[in-house]
Amino acid sequence: DENDVELTLKDDRLVLKGEKKAEREEKKKDFHVRERSFGAFQRAFRLPKDVEPGKVAAKMKKGVMTINLPKTADAATKQRKIAISAR
Repeated sequence: DENDVELTLKDDRLVLKGEKKAEREEKKKDFHVRERSFGAFQRAFRLPKDVEPGKVAAKMKKGVMTINLPKTADAATKQRKIAISAR
């Protein structure tokens, strides 16, 4: 859920933090079970130098986060096609 995770960008580091919570309860005639588990996680990624920091965007759909890291205009112009010889 997008409310359970936090995404921050500081300098050239993209940091994803979150907390997992799970709870299960089962009641039957001769027993009662209740389980809880909690855990926090954090991942940090160093961004390439050609990413435009002001245009970084994220969206969450059905539990899957998609992060868009658009390149700067300079990075797009530095690309060139390389000829392949048959030799």
